[in-house]
Amino acid sequence: MPQIEQIADTYASQIFWTLLAFGFVFFVVGLGMLPRVLSTVDLRDQTVTSDLAAADAARTAADTAEEQWRTRENAAREAATSRVAEARAQGAAAAEARLKAAGATQEAAIAAAEARIASATVAATAEIEAVAADAARDIVARLSGAEVSAVEAENAVKAVLHG
Repeated sequence: MPQIEQIADTYASQIFWTLLAFGFVFFVVGLGMLPRVLSTVDLRDQTVTSDLAAADAARTAADTAEEQWRTRENAAREAATSRVAEARAQGAAAAEARLKAAGATQEAAIAAAEARIASATVAATAEIEAVAADAARDIVARLSGAEVSAVEAENAVKAVLHG
């Protein structure tokens, strides 16, 4: 058959060039480039694995450091709180002592002022009685023309004022 005999003549060169091209690609890419690519991928995988291990170790170290920091911070906070409470107690005691001293000073000043007021009241009362006695003597002398002694006038004024 002539059609089948032409197939070998027509496709033989195409098959040859196809095999040659695939062979070239196999030797260049498969034997030349692929091992380098695979070694690069392996190196990258090793780098990623070691980086992940280092990151995990760093995270563990950071967690440990954070836990230690929190422990120290809590201890420092408790110490500060106790110091603040102690300072408040000392301040309250000092304030109470100052208030007590100020109260005693004020009570002494009030007592002294009350004593001065009492003595001034006594002096003013005596002066009022003396003025009233003089006024009573003058009034009696003008109205009735009678002379009243100073002692009689003072006794009369005291009797009226004190009952």
